[in-house]
Amino acid sequence: MMRWINRLFARGEPALSEAGARDAHAIARLHGISFRRGWSDGEFERLLIERNVVAHRATRGRTLDGFILSRLAANEAEILSVAVSPSRRGNGLARALLNLHLRRLAGLGAQAVFLEVDEDNAAARRLYARAGFQEIARRAGYYQHAGGNTATALVLRRDLV
Repeated sequence: MMRWINRLFARGEPALSEAGARDAHAIARLHGISFRRGWSDGEFERLLIERNVVAHRATRGRTLDGFILSRLAANEAEILSVAVSPSRRGNGLARALLNLHLRRLAGLGAQAVFLEVDEDNAAARRLYARAGFQEIARRAGYYQHAGGNTATALVLRRDLV
């Protein structure tokens, strides 16, 4: 058993845990390289100290490999942001974070989870489809891309009960 644990950590597998205000800087940095308009340290710090915000992180040592952040309201939650470091994408890390996060939201009483995703983000759309999210609406021109182009936001929902 110990040999298996040692091999697991030797490969640098990320540890999943709750994120807090102390993670704001690292989360802001990862968010900034993952999205056209990154949020600031202060924006994340304010979110992470809110009682109705739930956040998880994936770390290897002191390195942040990914995060997911949601806000609870009554018996619903909205996923505000998910990001995985470019060097760790495609390895199932986003799926692991999402699964942990959805279990936590359900444990806190959320019965449904909503999110918005850029219709052009094929990887995120696959992730959410595999997790059971369904499209319920569209917001044309919601996302701004470089060069002034816009993209439609897909509004997705997953029931947890």
